Amino acid sequence: MNRTKVFRWIILLTSVSLVAALITQLLWVRDALKLKEDQFNSKVEIVLQSVVNQLMTGENFPPANFADFDYNFYKEHEQILNVVDPHTLDSLIKQEFSGMRIDKKYAYGVYRQNDSKFVMGDIGDFESELIQSEHWVSLTCLCDDESYLLAAYFPDQSFKILSDMIILPIMSGLFLMVLVFSFFFTIYFLIQQKKLSEMKTDFVNNMTHEFKTPIATISVSSEMLTKEQVINSPEKIRKYAKVIFDENTRLKNQVEQVLQIAILDKEDYKLKMREMDARELLNESIDNFKMQIAERSGILKTQLNADNHQIIVDKFHFQNVINNLLDNANKYSINAPEILIISEISNHHLLIHVEDKGMGISRENQAIVFKKFQRLQTGNIHDIKGFGLGLFYAKTIIEKMGGNIKVQSELNKGSRFTISFPLDKD
Repeated sequence: MNRTKVFRWIILLTSVSLVAALITQLLWVRDALKLKEDQFNSKVEIVLQSVVNQLMTGENFPPANFADFDYNFYKEHEQILNVVDPHTLDSLIKQEFSGMRIDKKYAYGVYRQNDSKFVMGDIGDFESELIQSEHWVSLTCLCDDESYLLAAYFPDQSFKILSDMIILPIMSGLFLMVLVFSFFFTIYFLIQQKKLSEMKTDFVNNMTHEFKTPIATISVSSEMLTKEQVINSPEKIRKYAKVIFDENTRLKNQVEQVLQIAILDKEDYKLKMREMDARELLNESIDNFKMQIAERSGILKTQLNADNHQIIVDKFHFQNVINNLLDNANKYSINAPEILIISEISNHHLLIHVEDKGMGISRENQAIVFKKFQRLQTGNIHDIKGFGLGLFYAKTIIEKMGGNIKVQSELNKGSRFTISFPLDKD
């Protein structure tokens, strides 16, 4: 089983485990809430039954006061009013609820079952709720001829039950959040590691190819120098010696580039910051690069119009960055390169633009172009040479020197890299 399949299986199994954990937690919270509701309902049932038992067995409970009711109403409900006094009922309800530690807001009432007409109680605006309430007990044992019910209703029952057990949903929620965060972080980390592994593989492939080419050329040229027909020809000796020198220089530069990135990773370097004239540094890099542009019949123009080029930088690293940008502008120009270097002042910053009319960079690639090992072409495609380290090096070293670098580009129309440095205030 290859790594990709293993990676997919890990994601699948982890996803299933996460979903199972989520479902388990939700079921647990639901069951805990149901248990709390059942416990509460049992308490209310015990209270109502206890009130009825006391009314039925109590000998010192007086009947309702006739003067407190309308004559016709009293006569209509005389049977229950002769047994239950509203004040006594209210006192018993409060006493029993307090004994059961039920301190929630409630309404209660006694009503006739056949027509839902209330006789007594603290009803408030909850007549219909009391009639439909699940908390009720029959008073048939107190009056045989008619059926009356004692009912209770709790307006905020669900909220109160939930608030009583709020710590459980909170802890469960926190646990789920940590679990979900850990899951996505793990998947993100695995994806990043997979991408990094692929980029490193691409880098090794490219580096192997880049190193093999000059080594092979040097080997062939060296072998040619041992042949008698070459030894007797000074012109051929100079030709092959130049090839060896050029390829050796190329190999040296490639090794130096890799070593520079290694140093950056370890942060084992010190910048030699000095006040420098950026115009002089740019012209020096441009002069060294003109030959490469000329070999491709290209054009390299400058518009160094800034009235102040004094910046504080490390000369070696600054010129390396400019060389990298010029090299990219040349490499990524399919036809004869057209490169323009501009300098200007903006908001007390010196801006240096390196423009080309090459293949450009897509919008999605612009977000990652400064990352390590990122190239517009990867794998074993070597038509555009490089390790994918130049722009990473440029961004890292420019920011270390107190500057900034950004890119503007449009696919197939070219790119503009802009370096910004604060001007020396003195």
